[in-house]
Amino acid sequence: MQEDIIWKPTIDPWHTASAIMLAVFIFALDGTIANVALPHMAGSFSASRDESMWILTSYLIASGIIIPMVDWFSKVFGRKNFFIISIICFTLASFLCGISQNIETIIFARIIQGIGGGGIIPIAQAILMESFPVEKRGQAMSFFSLGVIIAPIVGPVLGGWITDNWSWPWIFFINVPFGILAVFATKKFVEDPPYARKQENVKTDFLGFFFLSLWLITLQIVLDKGNNADWFNAPWVCWTMTVSVIAAIIFFLTQLFRKDTLIDLSVFKDKNFIAGTLILIVVQAILYATLAILPQFLQSLLGYTAYLSGATMMPRGVGALASTVIYGLISNRLSGKIISAVGLICIATGGFMLGMLNLDIASKNIVVPNIIMGFGIGFSMIPIMTMSMETLSNEQMTNSSGIQNLLKNIGSAIGTSLVATMLTRFAQVHQYYMVKELTPLNPEYLERFNSTAGALSGYTSFDVAQNMAQYSLYGNLIKQANLWAFIDSFRIFAFGCIIILPLLLFIKTKSGKTNKNK
Repeated sequence: MQEDIIWKPTIDPWHTASAIMLAVFIFALDGTIANVALPHMAGSFSASRDESMWILTSYLIASGIIIPMVDWFSKVFGRKNFFIISIICFTLASFLCGISQNIETIIFARIIQGIGGGGIIPIAQAILMESFPVEKRGQAMSFFSLGVIIAPIVGPVLGGWITDNWSWPWIFFINVPFGILAVFATKKFVEDPPYARKQENVKTDFLGFFFLSLWLITLQIVLDKGNNADWFNAPWVCWTMTVSVIAAIIFFLTQLFRKDTLIDLSVFKDKNFIAGTLILIVVQAILYATLAILPQFLQSLLGYTAYLSGATMMPRGVGALASTVIYGLISNRLSGKIISAVGLICIATGGFMLGMLNLDIASKNIVVPNIIMGFGIGFSMIPIMTMSMETLSNEQMTNSSGIQNLLKNIGSAIGTSLVATMLTRFAQVHQYYMVKELTPLNPEYLERFNSTAGALSGYTSFDVAQNMAQYSLYGNLIKQANLWAFIDSFRIFAFGCIIILPLLLFIKTKSGKTNKNK
């Protein structure tokens, strides 16, 4: 491993952390703040639900494409300058989102917003890891998690409240003053180490960028539209997925065998980085998927408003905040692997609890598993982010955090798209098996049908009452099928956390004493 360049910041690292966290928070917030407002946006633009989903996924995929370019842009402009450019671009795009008058305009603005925000997370993570001494990096990542973990959880709450009390454009307008403040704070409190300053004669890997963009765009098209097209039964899905796979292979080959590439794949020689990144991809997919479906469950099956469905995410934020604080206190006393294992088990426990819901529940049935899941997210993601970077040099931080965040973004996009398919297909399966019970040969159905038709016959003719009774019972069946689809999805996410637990065995940790002596 190349020896680290010795550099110490002249500015208090906590001032630096506070400055960059403004940008981190608003970027991470916008990944989910639009979730509960999608029906309102779709209505404003006369768009379908599937079309409105592009408002979410276009943002994720655009930020994913730009992330591998972060190291190159940092060399061309200087890392601090590029960070400021990213914030300005993100802030202007937020304003464009708010004034959009049609679905095409807001998707374009969200793409620009994602491009601007794509550099924020990896640069912020690299700056934090470099600014703090090794023994305090656990505390730094704990603070960093306030943005990357809590902001996506707070997003639906804030988005629901703004949508119900003001209007959906304000979920984007609120970014503007915070973005301006983040620019001035960054300019004052962030400094570049020698190896992150502007460099001359930096070469551009246009070939790698082309195949990266082709890979991610085609992959997202398949994930978003594949379910409606019956997946690989549609020829265009097969061809698009083939192009995506080939583009991905060519992209990685160009990064492996060419010079002056977008990313340095040598970080994959580090076992900590590989195992930690795999775990983070799965946890990120679960985080975004559950944030997408729980508000849908509450709105579609229990009749919650946008604000109330978003507010159900707040207990998860409370749990994440509590685990963040606790981790900051115990990170130097307890192994990160043990803390991460506890976190993954907590996420799984919360998932299994949500997988036992029904349509006759109290608020505690939502609150308790959300607190447990939030606690698990904080306890799993923070130490894993720290351990995955622990054995890398400072010069590798920007590149490695860029790769890691690219893969996490892909995990978020896959989780968001995959869960929509799971809900649709699982509901169809349960409906297929349950509809067999709606037959006159079933005495329970016949009794319920006759009683419902008899009650309705007092208000209309008997024939109409029978049709209404049949429609009512079938509507209940659809509700039950959808309920089971949500239950299956939550349980699968819980199993996912259990399955990745063995990956922790491949991560090597350094003792607090070792860190302090480094």
